[in-house]
Amino acid sequence: MLNVLVAADSYKGSLSSGDFIRAVQEAAARCGNVTVRGIPIADGGEGVLDAILGPLHGERMECEVTDPLGRKISVEYGLAGHTAIIEMARCSGLTLLTAEERNPLYTTSYGLGEVIRCALDRPEVETIIVGIGGSATNDGGVGMAQALGLRALDADGEQALFGGIHVGEIVQLDTQGLHPRIKEVSIRVMCDVSNPLYGRQGATAVYGPQKGATLEMVELLDGNLRHLARQIHRTLGIDVSELPGGGAAGGVGAALAAFCGASLDSGITVMLDLFHFEEAVRDADLVITGEGRTDAQTAYGKAVAGVARRAKACGKTVVCLSGALGVGRELLYELGVDSLFSICPGPVSEEFAMANAYALVTDAAENILRLFI
Repeated sequence: MLNVLVAADSYKGSLSSGDFIRAVQEAAARCGNVTVRGIPIADGGEGVLDAILGPLHGERMECEVTDPLGRKISVEYGLAGHTAIIEMARCSGLTLLTAEERNPLYTTSYGLGEVIRCALDRPEVETIIVGIGGSATNDGGVGMAQALGLRALDADGEQALFGGIHVGEIVQLDTQGLHPRIKEVSIRVMCDVSNPLYGRQGATAVYGPQKGATLEMVELLDGNLRHLARQIHRTLGIDVSELPGGGAAGGVGAALAAFCGASLDSGITVMLDLFHFEEAVRDADLVITGEGRTDAQTAYGKAVAGVARRAKACGKTVVCLSGALGVGRELLYELGVDSLFSICPGPVSEEFAMANAYALVTDAAENILRLFI
């Protein structure tokens, strides 16, 4: 009997992590003499709530919050025992805006803070997991912290207005009114990037344009995040300027670390810890992972790299099955991947591959499994 553990990311836009698991299970049924166990995977962006909540048999809670442009919306967060799971993309995400509405000068992370506050208000919550991928914001997490009680004051002693454009106006940070349970509850942040708060590899320069920032906006917003880092250091004595992941979600990573004492981890690390990966992989003969596209970027904190490292440390064979294989994929061999496969049986269009992803994964997985049985 071949024992297979599947731990793959979603193929964004075409196949969820759960669908990938089911496709491999269908392939196993065709082969016979194969058992498949699946662990859903997400790196901290869209889909993290669904990926975590189902296997943990948690429940969905609702709260009314502020979207990136100040409109009221109802969002879900998860509750599993003493752990709350929050997905920033649902309350402060880029997908909540039309292309014309994307403008990081004015978008706010306030809604994320409101969801965190809802979780903190529940006395049974001892741990909060926050996935901060997919954000629409570049406000340094100031809006999020304001929702939790921070007073970010301008020269007139007034609360700074929403949006990254106003971060540079902050002259005082008053933390006295922060939610009292912030010091009691452990907050663990799932980051899908390791960028610092500002600079050439910082939040604004790298991710600002996809949120609607022009070159002029990038220069202004980056300067404002530098200013915020100085204010945080002056007030709290905490240096977030080079904090890995501090630039995630337009600086929300830095704000969560500074104001909430949160730990910033790669999303895949949090997921694998949550599902006790070392225990799950113990009896596996083969580990299958994958994602929509595997290339050089995969090596830098993405799900496949995290799975490969942990599986190889346990002495397991690792196969990566992805929608497409790009330049730099060979870096994965050094991280523990033994072989790389694309689901495409030949030259096909991206549209065809996305529309038929489930069937293509099933067929490719069957061929892989037959190598081991």
